[in-house]
Amino acid sequence: MVWMPRIAAVLLGLLVAAALLAVVWWQRVAPTTEGRLEVTGLAGEVSIERDAVGIPTIRGANRDAVLFGLGFAHAQDRLWQLETHRRIGSGRLSEAFGSAAVDNDKFLRALGVRRAAAAQWQQLDKDARATVLAYTAGINAYLNGHLKARPPEFLILGIHPEAWTPEDTLAWGIMMAWDLGANWTKELLRMRLSLSMPIARIDQLMPPYPGEKSLPVRDYAALYADLKIGATLGQQALLDAPESGVEGVGSNNWVVAGSHTVSGKPLLANDPHLKLTTPSLWYLARLEAPGFKVAGATMPGLPMVVLGQNERIAWGFTNTGPDVQDIYLEQIKQDDATRYRTPEGWAEFQSFSETIRVKGQADVVLTTRATRHGPVISDSGSIAMAGLTGSPAGPGYALALRWTALDVDASSINAGLAISGAGSVAEFIKAAEKYHAPMQNMVVADVTGNIGFIAAGRVPLRRADNDLHGLAPAPGWEARYDWNGFLAPGKTPREINPPRGWIATANQRIHGPDYPHFLTSEWTVPYRQNRIESLLKARPKHDKESLHRIQADIFSLGAQHLLPWLHQARPTHALGPTAIEKLASFEGEMRAADAAPLIYAAWSRELTRAVFADEMGGDEAFLREVGRGDFRAGLEGVLERDDAWWCDDKTTPAAETCAELINRSLDRALDELQQRLGADLALWQWGAVHQARAEHRPFSKVKALAPWFENRVATGGDTHTVNVARYHLKGDEPYLNEHAAGVRAIYDLSDAANSSVMHSSGQSGLVLSPDYRRFVAPWAAVTDLPLWGRGERKLVLHGLTAAK
Repeated sequence: MVWMPRIAAVLLGLLVAAALLAVVWWQRVAPTTEGRLEVTGLAGEVSIERDAVGIPTIRGANRDAVLFGLGFAHAQDRLWQLETHRRIGSGRLSEAFGSAAVDNDKFLRALGVRRAAAAQWQQLDKDARATVLAYTAGINAYLNGHLKARPPEFLILGIHPEAWTPEDTLAWGIMMAWDLGANWTKELLRMRLSLSMPIARIDQLMPPYPGEKSLPVRDYAALYADLKIGATLGQQALLDAPESGVEGVGSNNWVVAGSHTVSGKPLLANDPHLKLTTPSLWYLARLEAPGFKVAGATMPGLPMVVLGQNERIAWGFTNTGPDVQDIYLEQIKQDDATRYRTPEGWAEFQSFSETIRVKGQADVVLTTRATRHGPVISDSGSIAMAGLTGSPAGPGYALALRWTALDVDASSINAGLAISGAGSVAEFIKAAEKYHAPMQNMVVADVTGNIGFIAAGRVPLRRADNDLHGLAPAPGWEARYDWNGFLAPGKTPREINPPRGWIATANQRIHGPDYPHFLTSEWTVPYRQNRIESLLKARPKHDKESLHRIQADIFSLGAQHLLPWLHQARPTHALGPTAIEKLASFEGEMRAADAAPLIYAAWSRELTRAVFADEMGGDEAFLREVGRGDFRAGLEGVLERDDAWWCDDKTTPAAETCAELINRSLDRALDELQQRLGADLALWQWGAVHQARAEHRPFSKVKALAPWFENRVATGGDTHTVNVARYHLKGDEPYLNEHAAGVRAIYDLSDAANSSVMHSSGQSGLVLSPDYRRFVAPWAAVTDLPLWGRGERKLVLHGLTAAK
């Protein structure tokens, strides 16, 4: 056995060599944060001073120099994130991820994001172009001169980063608008449902805002029947599209006037809700130049502070959710598939040849089209290529998307720069009127004590004879469904210094019944808004700590609304008596350590499926749609009406009642939870299954790599709590919290040093960095960091470009 020690020595040597290689690699891939670097594309010098948690303070001689530094810092800390943003915006995921991403790329190519970005770049004014070019130069200065080793994602996938372009920035801006868009998916859902149920039932499943009536629309079920529309039309587009329009994607913001604060000056709070990612979509930074000092949340890919505070104002956004997307049925000429029907006759499709390069496989060649309305999104899949016929004997149709964010002049770079440089509420409102997409509810406060709100963004005007109101796909050859211009920027909802002393938005209806213009009929149910308002009214004077407690609130008015029906349940399950005991004292506080919120969540999930799945085409069809919305308002209506039609399971001969479904759903929920967590309810905890999961692209989908790259932490709350924690109700882990407050901030207009911020991951996108997960625990605990500060490690970038 003399050979055994030799083998052991060889293995030990290999391990030591591997460890040394890893150390050398990490020393090379970790960003340089101290010293001096010579860079191309910069005139003069820029300093990047990082504090103990990795937040940079970037200083330069002027704004564009500072934005060069921001691009450099983004590339240092978030290079893989920039790479994914670039590939998403250009529909090039398949080059890195292989065939699994082809359908996604097809949809993005059909949507034409990159084409729209290129057109928008040509329309930008000189100042905005200079800003984007400076930021782009900063990213590329790092890539071309100071990237010593590739981050692990590049190594594992065997790809190299490419130069950033201005079009990449504009494409990512469009994709952020996509993430906050919803209407197109609801239009297609209504079209599909109309093939099997009357419009009155669809309006019950997708009811109007509380207190409002459904918009009067033409019988689109009869329309689609007359047109011989098939059930598959548009389904491939829904399957292939990147996620967007998820109910619960929104935000909270509120601003309190000095008359209602302890300091006598305004306080402003903001927490935008987007899909949780690792690293976070947000990157904190402080930018300083003569006449330009701003700090807050930036987004890698964009050359600005999106949400934050300067020396005179602070501001925050929530999503307005207007109806700025319309789907059009474009009739294809039967004897000439290159033409489609318009009000003036037949017109030729615009056609684009797309080549999608696929890792390890042959290229995919795709022809995409556009009409006078916009891109043909049904060109993303094979259904479109087969002619999209509902009946072999009927006409063929394509689906085109009209969307404000794709317009040539839709870039909001100019507005973003003007907003961050505004010096008063009045200047902010004026700057926000330049903003196009996605429409946002913006609240603002200034140091003189003013507070304000504006819903900023481009809103289409629809003709009086448009009897579909953008709720369902419209015949593209009828001129009455075309947009009739846009609402004047000065006519969007706004409010300045209201007598009540505060303004709050949480994606609810933002105007009263007397507002004369149509924005949407699909506002978010106002549970978060009502809770915020009640907490703001609960005390005469607020301070930072009281606003912090509101942000941390996990009382669910949505749960409270459903509890009377849950308390009526009479389960037959063996665990039923213990479950009823746990629920007896539950009033809607969604604490992570409790069992009652878990039982409630599982019951409401089962009940929603029991009520709606059979009418929606079965479990598979229901689960496909429930990821986009939880149909909570529809469920509440069914229970309030004790609606026998919905509660009856159409797949059985019996006539089930709502009471039977309430009981059965609790039994099934207890079955499910027993399988997941065992039979001892003392060990059940909401947070055990309701973990905040921040997805890493793409390694969350690789079982062996997911624990290393993605972030998880137990959380309380639900979709309807102020501290939002939305779960999707589907998949193997249906209670995962995947949409939450990616960043939280409180801005103090009496003392900027008291302003604070926190985001959901860490500043670094490098998995071995201590800053990769640094913020996860404090974020989950709803604690914060100072917004303003100074760095401890100083890096000076010395430009090799002569000043002009």
